[in-house]
Amino acid sequence: MIEPNVYITLALASLAGLAMIVGAGLAGWRGWLSLRRMELDHAQDGRMPVAVSTGSRIEIADLKERIKKLEAIAAGVDL
Repeated sequence: MIEPNVYITLALASLAGLAMIVGAGLAGWRGWLSLRRMELDHAQDGRMPVAVSTGSRIEIADLKERIKKLEAIAAGVDL
């Protein structure tokens, strides 16, 4: 049979591994929360986060193109 010391060592090693996994997950969670706080701070300053501003830039470019087409139609120019 296996001695009790082997069971104790195996249990402590498993507990230490679990503690490392939980610590890494907690560090990742705190980093994610920090990222979200920075995005909210930028949004409150009047600046938009990068992920939102990229989509906004595409929409603004599309609207500018539509305005140019409408101005050309109003001026009587064929495109």
